[in-house]
Amino acid sequence: MITVTGATGNVGRTLVELLAAAGEEVVAVSRRPRPAHHRAGVRWVRADPGDAVSMGPALAGARALFVLLGGELNSRGESPHALLEAAGAAGVERIVLASSQVSATRPQAPSHARLRRFEAAVRAWGGEFTVLRPGGFASNAFAWADTVRAERTVRAPFGDVALPVVDPADIAAVAAAVLREDGHSGRVYELTGPEAIGPRRQAAVISEALGEEVRFVELSREDAHAHLARFMPEQVVTGTLDVLGVPLPAERRISPDVAAILHRPARPFAQWVARNLAAFR
Repeated sequence: MITVTGATGNVGRTLVELLAAAGEEVVAVSRRPRPAHHRAGVRWVRADPGDAVSMGPALAGARALFVLLGGELNSRGESPHALLEAAGAAGVERIVLASSQVSATRPQAPSHARLRRFEAAVRAWGGEFTVLRPGGFASNAFAWADTVRAERTVRAPFGDVALPVVDPADIAAVAAAVLREDGHSGRVYELTGPEAIGPRRQAAVISEALGEEVRFVELSREDAHAHLARFMPEQVVTGTLDVLGVPLPAERRISPDVAAILHRPARPFAQWVARNLAAFR
């Protein structure tokens, strides 16, 4: 049995589908209610990875655990050791942690301090572990969906700063492989897309897919900061804009890890747009 946290998110939802399609017994964990449309045969448990006691029913009988900290769980919750001790007590043998590229590239960034603590705890817990460090998500483009639908406009800072954004479906596919296969214990994989692409070009890709002009408006850092601060903590806003505006060489690098694990190229941004075009219509 494999337990998947963050099961209703961009990565977890796809991971649950992939594992179930492969014949695995899956327990899907979410802090939200079970989705109305869910795969038959998957057991859903409403629990909080930041509260180890609540995770007990989801961990019982599991041999592997996928850990993804969503939203405020990146900044609050019990010590990582509480969840790992609960997993060990339940008989979990393998943990796959979805961390972040920034945990390595900016080791002092306060926005990723909790993820770094989770990485350290996973390394020390005593069982098999693998750490996944994705870069920026292609799905961050969902933030533009409202203005594309209403105005055929994308507003974003740093229009020509290109980064190799990764399709969340590729993160899920890598996680599925690592959870099921041997040979990945102790490894850290950096997950990126196959090409560096900036917001201006992303807007053009959306425009091409829609068959209609989508205008790109470049925001100043100050305007972008004011917008993000409405729903992100200050330290996360600052860290996000630093990566987007002045990426380090390591953050611009295209990693071979997705292709090496999946035995196919990583999906480009255009493929993500094609699958999610309805959001922008």
